[in-house]
Amino acid sequence: MTDSLDKLTIKGFKSICELVDFELKNLNVIVGGNGAGKSNFISFFKMLSALIDGNLNRYVRDNGGASDLLFHGRKVTKKMVFETRFGPRGFRFKLVATPSDSCAIEDEARYYQDGLKKWWELGDSDEGSSHMVAEVKNKKADAKNSQPVYNSIASWQIYHFHDTGSTAGIRHYGIVQDNKVLRTDASNMGAFLLKLRGQHNSEYKEILNAIRLVTPFFDDFILEPRQSGEKEEVNISWTQKGSDYPMQPYHLSDGSIRFICLATALLQPNPPSAIIIDEPELGLHPAAIVILAELVQQAAQRTQVIVATQSPALVDQFGINDIIVVNRKEGASSFERLNEADFSEWLENYSVGELWTKNVIAGGPVYE
Repeated sequence: MTDSLDKLTIKGFKSICELVDFELKNLNVIVGGNGAGKSNFISFFKMLSALIDGNLNRYVRDNGGASDLLFHGRKVTKKMVFETRFGPRGFRFKLVATPSDSCAIEDEARYYQDGLKKWWELGDSDEGSSHMVAEVKNKKADAKNSQPVYNSIASWQIYHFHDTGSTAGIRHYGIVQDNKVLRTDASNMGAFLLKLRGQHNSEYKEILNAIRLVTPFFDDFILEPRQSGEKEEVNISWTQKGSDYPMQPYHLSDGSIRFICLATALLQPNPPSAIIIDEPELGLHPAAIVILAELVQQAAQRTQVIVATQSPALVDQFGINDIIVVNRKEGASSFERLNEADFSEWLENYSVGELWTKNVIAGGPVYE
């Protein structure tokens, strides 16, 4: 069992100038106007996952270099500061730009609360590789103190189901053995569902039932592997109710494909320590958004869920205490978790989504 991310500090990262000891719960619904900083908040999770995977500077390169990650560039911000707390444990580090516009790590440390509260300093790394990760990978004596935090971050799944076009991986065959976890773009959906059908049939049936609520004509997946040279492949061919004709992935609409991805991610057995999804409502019918919200709430009972959205219809389905509002103030992103007591009179006559649309919950465009 991995610990969820309880509290984090981010300083000098993209549009986030200073976010200190910000608390996260099991369910976190992030709303805000275009450019407010929702995606940059999600990017923090991508960056930390890249560091744990040993790919920090690939992430830095793919995002324009260190200068583009520093809040307002090198002239304004000298280094990025990060601190995370997972139950009694923690992890902190700083990133500084190198002359080649990659990142070096400074002041890396891990925390463990056991009677005495103490940070253990791990040192610096000019090449951007983590000492905490090295402890775990090399099975050093102190790895027992790093392993829980490493496991939590390594388990995060940041799903991005926007690409559902004709070339998207989910619409094509994939290798049967690629079934350990559902990939971030669901490109191994066929193999993952095939494993669930054989090893976790009750969860597989829950996924089918959710899909049928949104796509009533859908009956079941076929999931019959085929031999392709020396490898076995499978795709998400399917049948309609009342017919045994094998429909293919290209017969599914973009919205249907996205909902299949969302239902599978949120209902999967043994979920990751955090499920993070940016704008899951894209392409979904309003009725499907209601079902999606139910799945999100159900998943949040088993793991931590972070969802960024711009949909009032989706926001309507959650309690106001679940909402985190992102705004821009003086060129920087600000984050505030709402308190129901502050909106009690409004909520007697309006829904949460209506309060956001009316800008009572301030989360619209800000003209600086």
